[in-house]
Order: sequence, then structure tokens, then C-alpha cells
Amino acid sequence: MTHELVREILRGADVLIFAYFVALNSSYLVLIAMAGLEFGRHLRRAPFAGADDMFRSPLTLPVSVIVPAYNEGPGIVAAVTAMTALRYPRYEVVVVDDGSSDETFALLRAEFDLVEVPRVVPGEVPYHSEVLSVHVARAHPETLTVVRKTNGGKADALNVGINLARHPLICMVDADSVLDPDALLSVAKPFGDDPLRVAACGGVVRIANGCKVIGGRVVDVRMPRQWLLRIQVVEYLRAFLMGRTGWSRLGGLVVISGAFGLFRRDLVVEIGGMATDTIGEDAELVVRLHHHLRRRRQDYRVIFVAEPVSWSEAPSSLAVLGRQRRRWHRGIAEILRKHRGMIGNPRYGRIGLLALPYYVVFELLAPFIELAALVLLPLGLWAGAVDVGFMWRFVLVAYGYGLLVSLVSLFIEEVSFHRYPRWSDLLRGVVAAILENFGYRQILAVWQVRGALGALHGRRAEWGTMHREGFDTVRESAEPVGVGVDP
Repeated sequence: MTHELVREILRGADVLIFAYFVALNSSYLVLIAMAGLEFGRHLRRAPFAGADDMFRSPLTLPVSVIVPAYNEGPGIVAAVTAMTALRYPRYEVVVVDDGSSDETFALLRAEFDLVEVPRVVPGEVPYHSEVLSVHVARAHPETLTVVRKTNGGKADALNVGINLARHPLICMVDADSVLDPDALLSVAKPFGDDPLRVAACGGVVRIANGCKVIGGRVVDVRMPRQWLLRIQVVEYLRAFLMGRTGWSRLGGLVVISGAFGLFRRDLVVEIGGMATDTIGEDAELVVRLHHHLRRRRQDYRVIFVAEPVSWSEAPSSLAVLGRQRRRWHRGIAEILRKHRGMIGNPRYGRIGLLALPYYVVFELLAPFIELAALVLLPLGLWAGAVDVGFMWRFVLVAYGYGLLVSLVSLFIEEVSFHRYPRWSDLLRGVVAAILENFGYRQILAVWQVRGALGALHGRRAEWGTMHREGFDTVRESAEPVGVGVDP
């Protein structure tokens, strides 16, 4: 009797997990379909988007680009060089050195001829560390500012940057990122098209490992040499390019990456800046914006633009990747717990009824279900609760269906943007999508579960140290770095 009961429980659990993976991968496919429709609309409108008109218009809103940096020595010069060479009529770059112990500040001082200036940091949003000094570039004092402060974490560094920002739009960019020349124009365009409603706009993040960088710009896009990095390329295409574009079209975008996001400064100040009690401060800011604006019954939009690109260095070792993914999943858990009153609440519209419940079921719980499947399916086979035919159907749904989702993402990206011009790179992407299912997904689930449990136990979250190897950079000394000029 007990043996039969165990078999029924195992059979029921395996069927439920089977249904879960069907729903999970189907939801991904729906989001990718939404993204495909959005890309088609974008490509039809691109020739008439008016980027040149926006660049020349005196009415284009100026932007403050805020760059928090902690031990970013290998890539900081290339990243800041790219940011000071963006094609945008009026903007400033504010780099906040958050107590780096490496040569981050020394490299910036040597490259941009920094000089210290007396400047008081306002207190519009709270910050907890001590500002040590403020520096500007001698040749472009209105464009590049570098702040040195004691270590207080990424959110604290961003709050110092927000306080120093002088423009109505603020763009938060990771220090290991290189922006495309027109990236700022593209991501700022929705604010010009709909200035009264657009509250925030996110842009695509792609992996820079393996690409050639000259003069702070990515000039040769290639797949990385390591398979670990190639698998991450596929992940980024599926999550950043497809998933978030799909949510944007549905009006349910709740995540804008800290690697590249543009916000109205007045709204960010109004809600108190970046939260320092969560490690996912970028996504938490977006959810808090939704919370604030929905409670005020204000008509607003939070959108994602697929064309602007921020190139970021991805972890090249399992140790660093594991720390990154634990932080990311811990951030999701903390945000959902912090804003649990919004989940399922019709007061918050599609954010409360669709987006946040989706993140609970298909983002937060996904690694737990994945690991449960790895245990319960073999147990079901051993106990005779399921047969070999069910096992193969399960594998096809959990992994074959997931592979199909990744391949469709690669296909749509190639048709829409053609960022990888070599057929060999596309073939490597297809192979990476296959290899992702053999070991990578399983160890990723372990890291994510550890991150979620860390949030549950309330262990102190830290920004942490991410080892950087730097970009494949070629110096171009023949031309000076331009600032806000048309190349």
C-alpha cells in the first residue's frame, strides 16, 4: 500500500514537472513571437526614425551617463573612451570610483588628464559613504567627471552619481561596458517621442568578449573563443533581446539591466534613488517606479529598445560566473519579497496580474523545479511510476523544446540585426545552444538556488569583486577622442 502511494506521488510529481516545462518553454516562445513582431515594426520605421534630426535638434533632452566602478582597471579606459565619444548633442559622463583598490582611478587620471575641483555633492537622494574628491577632465571639464569615494556598494555609488547629475535624463551604465556610437540617441528617442509618459527605457546588452575594440568602439563582432562564453551569448540573446522586447510589447517590462538603462531623473529622485537593501538594485528601481506611478494612477510607459547596444564583458570562468548568477537570482528573490504586495494585485494592472506572477513561477522557481526534475524523474523510473516513453517525452519537452526556443532566438536575431556577419559564428551559436543543455543548465540551477536561499536566510549581500580581463583593445592614437560630436 505504501509502495503504491509513493509510486502515485512520484507519477503525479513527474507529470506536474512535465506540464511546468511545457508552460515555461511555451511562454518563452510567446515572448519571442512578440519580440519578432516588434523587430519587424522597428525595421520598417528605422529609415524614418529621425536620428539625425534628433542629433541636431536643440530640444533633445541632455543626458547624464553614470558609471559606477569598483576594481575595473582592465576595461575602464576603453569603456569611458567609448562613452566620451558617443554621438549625442549634449551629455556628461559621471564615473563614480567606489573605493577601488586597483589602478582604476590612476588609469583614468593618466588617460583623461584629471584635475581635482571643489564640488559639493548634493543630498537629493541618500548615500552612506564618504566622497573623497571630485575630478574633471582638463580638456572637457563639462563632459567628464570622476568621483572618488569610500566603498559603499554599487547602489550607493549610483546614488552619488545621481546627486551629481546635472541633466534631466540619467543613463546608468556598467563600467565594463562599451556603448555603440548611436546607442544613446536610440535609447533616448522614446523620451523625445513621448516625453510626458516615458519614465524609463532599457537597451540591449551583448557580450564583448572576443570582439575587437578600437578607440572605445566595437569594430569587429565575433563569437568568443571559449564555449562557456558562447553559451552566455545565446543566453543574452534569449533573455535581453527576445524576452525583454516581448515584455515591452506586452506592457509588462519590470527589468532594465544596470548595464544600460535610461531614466527620468526627477522620478528617480522622487522615489529615493537606488535601494541599498537589495543586490538587484537596477530591477528593483523599475519595479518601484511601477509601484509609485500605479499608485498615483499616472499614465506612463516603461519600454525596451532593441537597437541600442551596450557591449559588456561576460565572466570567463565558472567561479566568477557562479558569483554573478547567485547575485542575479538573489536579486530576483529580494525584489519579489520586497514588493510582494503587488503580486496578484489588480491595482497594479498587468504588472501585478501578469509580469510579477510570471517572475515568481517561471523565474524564481524555475531552478528549483529543474533540480527537482533531475531527482524525481530517475526515482520515478526506478520505482516504476513512469516508463521510458514518458522519460523521452520529458527530455524532449524540457530540453528539446528549450533548444528550439534558443534556435528561434538566433534565427530572429540574424534576420533582424545581423550582428554576427560570419556563418562560422552562427554555427558556433547553434552548437552552444545544444551544449547549454549538457551540464551548464544544471550547474546554473544550483547557483540560482543558492542565491535564492541566500536571500531567504537574510545573509548580507555584497557587490563583490568580478575579475576582469579587459577588452581586445587596439589603441588608435592618430585621432583624439571626440565629445558629443558627429563622427
